[in-house]
Amino acid sequence: MNQLSRSLATVAAALLLLGCRDVPTGGGREPAFRVLLFSRHLGYAHQSIPAAITALQGVGGSHGFAVEATEDAGRFTDEQLQQYRVVVFLSTTGDVLNGVQQDAFTRYIRGGGGFVGVHSASDTEYDWEWYHRLLGVYFAAHPPIQQARLQVSDRSHPSSSALPETWVRTDEWYDYRSPPPPGARILVSVDESSYSGGRMGAAHPVTWAQEFEGGRSWYTAMGHTSSSFAEPAFLEHLAGGVIWAAGAGEAVDLPAATPSRSAP
Repeated sequence: MNQLSRSLATVAAALLLLGCRDVPTGGGREPAFRVLLFSRHLGYAHQSIPAAITALQGVGGSHGFAVEATEDAGRFTDEQLQQYRVVVFLSTTGDVLNGVQQDAFTRYIRGGGGFVGVHSASDTEYDWEWYHRLLGVYFAAHPPIQQARLQVSDRSHPSSSALPETWVRTDEWYDYRSPPPPGARILVSVDESSYSGGRMGAAHPVTWAQEFEGGRSWYTAMGHTSSSFAEPAFLEHLAGGVIWAAGAGEAVDLPAATPSRSAP
């Protein structure tokens, strides 16, 4: 059994921790948990979004969780959010939620919900300080798309356990306005000496995870290109992030997210 196969077996076992006997979504069986994939964009519209939705729905089917895609910010209510263990911001841009929707999402996270941010999720909600802390950074700039060398610094996490220590791939490498918070668990970093135009210096994380106000947050700056979502290693990276954010993957079984009615 190779490293990727071992990782897939670990992920499948982790899903069982969620207390669902019928893990696969095929054959009419119930998924272990449900994911809301939110891709509203009021700024730059990434052409990779359709490919990403198709790929993530396929990954969910393979790993036993259901993925529902939407651009409708009206889904951000207490009642609707409680259906999902994880909310993914997929290449969102701009101010995608109003104040009432922001409050509902805050309660969702504080009630134990999971968050996954992909690529330009960091180019989103610049005026919402709580979201900045949830995700960890704001986008600043990027050089042209090019190949770079990644260093996988934490291979004990479900999203990085199957990755090689050195991972070479092509993407759009984001710089941020400031580094991730000190408490973030850095999983993957990009080596700026392997490409041109990086401005973060020797420490340039691209993927990290953190416990946050009762919930979990996982972010990767990767995922600009449509071809990213045809890469098996990148898709397993995303799947591991979703599963961890749901509370599985490290013998952790969070209760289903039940939003609090207290003020954010």
